[in-house]
Amino acid sequence: MQTFTYIFLTFLFASTLVQLYLSLRQKQHVSTHRSAVPAPFADKVTLEEHQKAADYTLAKGAFGRIEVLIGLVILLVWTLGGGLDWLDAQWRSVGWSGLYTGAAVVVSMLVISSLIDIPSALYRSFVLEERFGFNKMTPVTFATDLLKTTALSLLIGVPLVMLILWLMESAGAYWWLYAWAALTAFSLLMTWAYPKFIAPLFNKFNPLEEGEVADRLNALLARTGFNSKGVFVMDGSRRSAHGNAYFTGFGKNKRIVFFDTLLKHLTPAQVEAVLAHELGHFKRKHIVKGMLLSMSMTLAGFAAVAWLMQQEWFYTSLGVTHASTYMALLLFVLVSPAFTFFIGPLMAWWSRKHEFEADAFAAEQSSSAELITALVGLYRENASTLTPDPWYSAFYDSHPPAAIRIAHLQQQP
Repeated sequence: MQTFTYIFLTFLFASTLVQLYLSLRQKQHVSTHRSAVPAPFADKVTLEEHQKAADYTLAKGAFGRIEVLIGLVILLVWTLGGGLDWLDAQWRSVGWSGLYTGAAVVVSMLVISSLIDIPSALYRSFVLEERFGFNKMTPVTFATDLLKTTALSLLIGVPLVMLILWLMESAGAYWWLYAWAALTAFSLLMTWAYPKFIAPLFNKFNPLEEGEVADRLNALLARTGFNSKGVFVMDGSRRSAHGNAYFTGFGKNKRIVFFDTLLKHLTPAQVEAVLAHELGHFKRKHIVKGMLLSMSMTLAGFAAVAWLMQQEWFYTSLGVTHASTYMALLLFVLVSPAFTFFIGPLMAWWSRKHEFEADAFAAEQSSSAELITALVGLYRENASTLTPDPWYSAFYDSHPPAAIRIAHLQQQP
């Protein structure tokens, strides 16, 4: 084996072992604290609800460890096992041009990967989520969603892949700048188009009905100076009992969306507090910062591919015998997670910092007490564990642990 092969395997197995170790720490910590509700929540969450959340977390963790090992095997099959090399050889034997061959290899690899993921998706929805009462999806809905997603991915993804590959082959030494600009423009376009053209293909979005909730939210939007295309209620209950709220869209095409499951469990004052938190992300420029970070990482990724595609060892070290632009791109996408895994805690810390800032904004514009009550309700209804392992949480959780977040809110004026 070549030097880079050893480097890749070192990072791959190290990241896998860390994932398994953290998952087992989470299992131990949650199991240890399963028998009693944490003191800050003793009067808000019953022991039965706390134990359901613990069992749900343990079940997801057990399946997650299996998925980690399956993902390891699949990645090794694609790379050192010769899977990508075999797929490339089959398409090159057809005799198409490099552009069409590359697009065929990329698309077929993604289709195969999606097919491999179907059993896991079925298990998550119809076994794991069903067991804890969260799944509301029917097999027909699952199949319909899969077909729609596949059709959309092909309709939108194939032209994008061909554009990127064409730029890699034809735009000269600085193709990576043009590719980055094209992908950035595409991402912005999709962000703008998603609420109006894509999301309605999967869910129904109805304007929030007039009443106390609408009055409170409109007053909040007015005093914070937030302009959007409206507040909408999504029929999330068609697929899951989990509740959520989010912003979507870009520029003047922004929307605020509440799951119908969320509105069923919160009072008007609590809904206002949740919206104030989401507005905090917008007002504190978290969305813009996130987009800029994503753009920067994408630019760095394309620059790395531009260099790696010129290195023969990059292909041969990863089980590929025929060097090509499209194979360099695929290999980079496949193996880069093993090398970037260890920046996870930094990204999680950055996200949690934003959550604290959004909570502080919500306390200023609404009520910290109402947001606390709303959050506890969400923890309870979504069966979110109140006792995550600190190391696991620091590595993975984009939101602060429940106890820390509530304590932070209680300190707000």
